[in-house]
Amino acid sequence: FADSPTSLIADVDCTADGKPLCDKHGVRGFPTLKYGDPGDLQDYSGGRSYSDLKKFAEENLGPTCGPGENIALCDADTKAKIETYASMSTGKVEGKIRKATKDFEVEVPVMKKVLAWAQKQGGAGGASEL
Repeated sequence: FADSPTSLIADVDCTADGKPLCDKHGVRGFPTLKYGDPGDLQDYSGGRSYSDLKKFAEENLGPTCGPGENIALCDADTKAKIETYASMSTGKVEGKIRKATKDFEVEVPVMKKVLAWAQKQGGAGGASEL
């Protein structure tokens, strides 16, 4: 895979310079194998022999839906979203990411607290009940 434009096999030292990367991807024990989209790495729990790894790679790994040459792998809804974002300026996409992140990190926890409170009160709740 050394010359592959689409595949990467890497060794990261989680006790040194690689610690922030390992923390980001939830690496807690060693050795840990991860696979998949760099933005959504999954834990590998199969065998560790060369033949086990090769078989897993042949059966499970390959191109995934995304912009560019892999757009044909996307379903219609995802393709439409990718095309919409691709037509925007980089700054606009970055702004949408910031808003979505804020919604997820700030708004959703508050909504969950209100929902739990409303359910505890025994009803659907409403602003007048706060």
